Amino acid sequence: MSTPEESRTEYTVLARRFRPQAFADVVGQEHVAQALRNSIVQGRVAHAYLFTGARGVGKTSTARILAKSLNCPNAVGPDPCNVCEVCQGIATGSDVDVLEIDGASNRGIDDIRSLRQNVNVRSMRSRYKIYIIDEVHMLTKEAFNALLKTLEEPPPNVKFIFCTTEPNKVPDTILSRCQRFDFGTIATASIKSRLMEIATAEGKQVDSEALELVARRAAGSMRDSQSLFDQLLAFGEDHIKAADVHRLLGTAPDDRLIGIMQAVIARQQGELLEQFQMVLDNGVQLGELTDQLLYYIRDLLIVASGAGNVPLQSVADDSLPVLKQQAAAWGVRNIMAAMQILAETKGKMRGVGYGRALAELALVRLSLLEDLNALEHVIAALRSGQFSLGTTSAPRASAPLAPLTLPARPAAASLPVPEKKNDVAVAESTPIPLRSPTSTARLAPEPSATPVLTPAQPALPVCELQPGLEAVFLTQLIGRLTGMLKDNVKNSTASAISGPNQLVLGFEKRYDLARQYCERNDNLNRLREMASQLAGKPISVALRQLVAAPPAEAGETVKAESTAANSTKKAAVSEVKGKADPFVLKAAEIFHGKVGDGTLI
Repeated sequence: MSTPEESRTEYTVLARRFRPQAFADVVGQEHVAQALRNSIVQGRVAHAYLFTGARGVGKTSTARILAKSLNCPNAVGPDPCNVCEVCQGIATGSDVDVLEIDGASNRGIDDIRSLRQNVNVRSMRSRYKIYIIDEVHMLTKEAFNALLKTLEEPPPNVKFIFCTTEPNKVPDTILSRCQRFDFGTIATASIKSRLMEIATAEGKQVDSEALELVARRAAGSMRDSQSLFDQLLAFGEDHIKAADVHRLLGTAPDDRLIGIMQAVIARQQGELLEQFQMVLDNGVQLGELTDQLLYYIRDLLIVASGAGNVPLQSVADDSLPVLKQQAAAWGVRNIMAAMQILAETKGKMRGVGYGRALAELALVRLSLLEDLNALEHVIAALRSGQFSLGTTSAPRASAPLAPLTLPARPAAASLPVPEKKNDVAVAESTPIPLRSPTSTARLAPEPSATPVLTPAQPALPVCELQPGLEAVFLTQLIGRLTGMLKDNVKNSTASAISGPNQLVLGFEKRYDLARQYCERNDNLNRLREMASQLAGKPISVALRQLVAAPPAEAGETVKAESTAANSTKKAAVSEVKGKADPFVLKAAEIFHGKVGDGTLI
């Protein structure tokens, strides 16, 4: 009877004891096994194979099975007997004719030169001499070059089997000389089934939910699942439950994840942080919890996208109805934004001592996400021209323009508002009565009284360009422009009317570059289009450079000066013909001036 010390030395880890010994034992790689079996039966065995795939998916195990099938003297078709001395030696890695080489530690040109010298030595007892080079991508460039000729024309009794997790690092000259087989990741259900077989063989009772957790954690690697399951068998009792897996891995149960995400979607920040604290108090590791939440959001994305056949990675399948409800309530765009926020947070948490604060900040940010799905409709409306930026009005094509009001403070391009004189006072926020575009009545002068401004006017669809309202018209026009054109039009220091349907914008000499920019054909066309929309009829726009007029000159230019608070400035020049024109009289009355020979004094 063996002593406890002898029992400990004889123990072999599960990954080695339950290693596949035949093609039928390889889990999840049936396509590779079938192709190799057929090649052996048909006698079409290649001289070099390349097995690629993630770690722990069966590359080296399949290479050993292939070597046994080729050298086993008692093989029945493509299947080795696994009883003879050759099969036993290959299974343990001690056969003299099957050489396993670690490419990571034997990667130099001298190692390959030694291989080339020995490749011509015939096998001692088997049909083939087989070289299995694991992690072949670790070989140096010189070693690959030294292997090329031997790999292309090896002796007839030599076979090469290369295994690698990074085929992109293998030179194309090597790839073209090999038959390549790609090993995919193993499905969670297949891993779970294999673990159940191992648990039965070990005489352990393990709950199905516990096996599900281990299989999901392995992420498609059979070897990782067996190593983790081996640790779980040593950690737990005879009956292993899901709680044992969570304690071992430092992860949170499914109901805790669902509770946290439910608080996020419901925007309950207090409940969210309390749930987060409760989970951490139960021994859950912060990094593991962050990974679980990230995979949970991934599962929400899968469900929201309607991919019914894609398996879940964060919770069990019986939680699928809850995920469907949460995905429908949150929306695809919110889920995408949440995944991006949490992924960035996961990267920031590496190597810092305040990872918990970052995680809590990320969760609160997730709870503050608005309905991003509505952006799609807004963007479509903007592209179709139905909405204008900075407004919440209805589409411009189907609704009238908003009524115009006098701005609270004069804009840089508008005429200054005169100070309170005598008994005339104008409220800054009082709307100006504007004439309807369908009305044919003209504004008549009233010489005996101050202008009457009504506090409430009905909403008018447009603002017709008329004397006295040039500054307001220009202010509203600038508000409708965008980009550099808007910035350059702001530099105009005067606006006037020349004729019934022409707006003249004046630029000082220092802003001549702004005037030249606005005079470009496309920019001038935009100005005309926006002015016409605002006035409700075709409007032409002219740009002028302001030049100081001689003091004695009289004629057709109306010049206005007004005094603002603590500053005096020449504000605008109006091109109006005729001193007896009623519009001139109205302007003189508003600005408390008098009419001379064509000049407003």
